[in-house]
Amino acid sequence: MHVTVYSTRPYDRQALESAPGVSVHSFSFLEARLDADTVATAAGADAVCAFVNDQLDRKVLQGLKGLGVRLVVLRCAGFNQVDLVAAHELGIAVGRVPEYSPYAVAEHTLALLLTLNRKIHRAHARVREGNFALDGLLGFDVHGRTIGVVGTGRIGETFCKLMTGFGCTLLAFDPTPNPACVAMGVQYVPLPELLARSDVVSLHCPLTPQTHHLINATAFAGMKRGAMLLNTSRGAVIDTQAAIDALKARQLGSLGLDVYEEEAGLFFRDLSGAGIQDDVFARLLTFPNVVVTGHQGFFTEDALAAIASTTLANLDAFAATGQPMYPVAP
Repeated sequence: MHVTVYSTRPYDRQALESAPGVSVHSFSFLEARLDADTVATAAGADAVCAFVNDQLDRKVLQGLKGLGVRLVVLRCAGFNQVDLVAAHELGIAVGRVPEYSPYAVAEHTLALLLTLNRKIHRAHARVREGNFALDGLLGFDVHGRTIGVVGTGRIGETFCKLMTGFGCTLLAFDPTPNPACVAMGVQYVPLPELLARSDVVSLHCPLTPQTHHLINATAFAGMKRGAMLLNTSRGAVIDTQAAIDALKARQLGSLGLDVYEEEAGLFFRDLSGAGIQDDVFARLLTFPNVVVTGHQGFFTEDALAAIASTTLANLDAFAATGQPMYPVAP
């Protein structure tokens, strides 16, 4: 099969080309995102390989169908960027990577927590300027604190395991409790109770109509004053303007983000010479108690290898049976 790969960076190409079985398929690697303006570049492809910020709405899928594309393979677990109903109607199969390395994202979440708590980002900048004063760098012992985890799939479960090692009390909210989390002592509670009791709230849920802006002005008002919020799931789970308002009011103590609801025009690109045109995002960066990373939670060599391997497995399975190994149904 010939596959056009979108939103490609050098590490994507290296991972796919070095994965076992790659010689069976041929690839065209494009840096551009897949959207209505670039869909024509899929001409000649049997399949397209897309990432988190590619756009596969009905219009794009119709364009792919017209070009003879029969399969979309996602290099990610989430699939909110795909109109699955349209794909099904058009006869385009969709495959994904249901899991790669839950440790990668969970460990990155922990890194954000520790960075914000101990003000590592600020301390690093001070020391480089010869300032060794400790004023303004006071943190707290994570041990004994209450951690609220929203979403306890594989990543949320792994984050819970990490936090048990710190001796934390763990609360969780998920429509489907995870038996492994229950076994480790995690207490499932309604979301308002979790927000009211937690010193740190960490989001690990998928983006669905039900979770869009799950953390909004009402949720912020119900949080424990001064609590920390972490998001390594999907940007639109948080209402960003409401987060800014909560930071300004000091209702929200600190914020760690690896995702942002309007990240498609920002992340995975070097904008250092162009400036940031997103005023809301620029406002976020002015807060000293906010740390943002550019959707790098997945970015470990282990995770990239797993993503490439599963992507190839989806392609191999489709070539053999007409269905990817890990299909996504509407």
